[in-house]
Amino acid sequence: MRSLRSGALAVLTASAVALSMTGASAHDPTTAEGQAAARTFLADHLPADRHAVTGTADGVPCVNGKADIYPCRNVDLLSVLPLSAMGGGNGNDIWGWTDPSSGKEYAIVGRTNGTAFVDVSTPTAPKFLGNLPSNGGSSSWRDMKVYQDHAFIVADFITGHGMQVFDLTRLRTVTTPQTFTADALYKDFGPAHNIAINEETGYAYAIGSNTCSGGPHMVDIRTPKQPKNAGCVAQDGYTHDNQCVVYRGPDAAYQGREICFNSNEDTLTIVDVTDKANPVQIVRKGYSGAQYSHQGWLTEDQRYFLLDDELDEQRGSDKRTRTYIWDLQSLANPVHTGVYNSPATAIDHNQYVKGKYSYQANYQAGLRILDISGIGSAQLTEAGYFDIYPAGDQASFNGAWSNYPYFGSGIVVVNGIEQGLVVVKPNLGAVEPPPTGGKFENTADVSIPDAGAAVTSPITVSGVSGNAPATLAVSVDIKHSYRGDLTVDLVAPDGTSFRLKGSDSDSGDNVVTTYTVNASAEVANGTWQLKVQDVYRADTGYIDAWSLQF
Repeated sequence: MRSLRSGALAVLTASAVALSMTGASAHDPTTAEGQAAARTFLADHLPADRHAVTGTADGVPCVNGKADIYPCRNVDLLSVLPLSAMGGGNGNDIWGWTDPSSGKEYAIVGRTNGTAFVDVSTPTAPKFLGNLPSNGGSSSWRDMKVYQDHAFIVADFITGHGMQVFDLTRLRTVTTPQTFTADALYKDFGPAHNIAINEETGYAYAIGSNTCSGGPHMVDIRTPKQPKNAGCVAQDGYTHDNQCVVYRGPDAAYQGREICFNSNEDTLTIVDVTDKANPVQIVRKGYSGAQYSHQGWLTEDQRYFLLDDELDEQRGSDKRTRTYIWDLQSLANPVHTGVYNSPATAIDHNQYVKGKYSYQANYQAGLRILDISGIGSAQLTEAGYFDIYPAGDQASFNGAWSNYPYFGSGIVVVNGIEQGLVVVKPNLGAVEPPPTGGKFENTADVSIPDAGAAVTSPITVSGVSGNAPATLAVSVDIKHSYRGDLTVDLVAPDGTSFRLKGSDSDSGDNVVTTYTVNASAEVANGTWQLKVQDVYRADTGYIDAWSLQF
């Protein structure tokens, strides 16, 4: 059995280089490897896109897979506000605020040179209200969250930036675009990569700063304009992103405690921060296939955690966008139960869960929306998408940086590195056309010899007219003690082979997932085969079952 590559991949560069970068995530900038990766990110830089879509009262519906120039499915386009129309620069993070007095909805749009505030209460005609300039220079990485009608904004690689505090109620009286100043500035750290806020407790967590070994720098913001240092979480070093909640999940030992779920470069690290003077690390858990643990979000019942790994698409053998599923029945022993493999091949970046959906901003693949109702059996499905980067779908740092799906109106705002503010409306209740056929399944076990010849399992399809669909669903259930040993292919009746999975260093058990294959060039009827080969010694398994959904 091969050992996994060890250690986190630290991917950034020194500040002089980083300030000019536009399309990456700021990682711990201390290694030669990080500086080499930064040069790769720089190669992805593109000028801002000036394509605008405004003034249509009903927006642009998604019809036959397109809305305006953008590929889509079950998501309609309402408007696009280019970066040139809201202060320039390139885009990065985004958040939202709903005015409790008027119900108006506002997008808080991060840019390399500042933060834009946009009234999206008429989503087909967004209105730029003004800009809060960056405190001390330009940065590719700006992040913001909201608490008690105030925005809290940090930026990476700006020595004295600190945390800007902006009173959002000031937007109520704005009629023409303004240049704003911050209401307060917290200076106990300089640069910070990200910020999380637990709105229930009134604490902010600045992460990836120049303090606390890069771990969460805790700030008491219960009086928003008077933030106070509350302590550090430094046991596991650099934290890239996190979510902190008052815990109400299934683990009785931590009920009512304030718990942070940290994406720590190569692990999911869970910390009890109830006592700010004495945070307690509950667990530090790695996973098979880790390249850079970037960001994640809890399901609303706090039982499961969905994790993005930013570099596995570039560095793994399976180039499709992967979402890692964690069962948190026990916080001290989180279990990695499976992986969702997207039909896209872009890098995943930020995702947020609302109800039974995860809203993912996946760079060149745009906004991808996953139905997570089958998460208990590690089965996720794509419910819709809106691709703001129609030029490609590669593992490069362009397109959708982040999204905000929590507006009461149901709109979702996406911030594109080149595109700016994209306002869309998911239509997830849309009726899909019925499949041209049905489900065909083989449940007979087929043993897979250790480091041996490939084996096949057949399914004979009949009664389906025409060709197979462009979204042929191939569900596989393969029991194996080291899934990285396996290559898996779908073989069409005419012998055409579709690679579903390559071999890699993933030491996890079993391959239980659904792949999507564009088989539209193949006649549906005939005998299809699942072809599996174990290419390394030491582990064995068998094909338990597989199916085709036409």
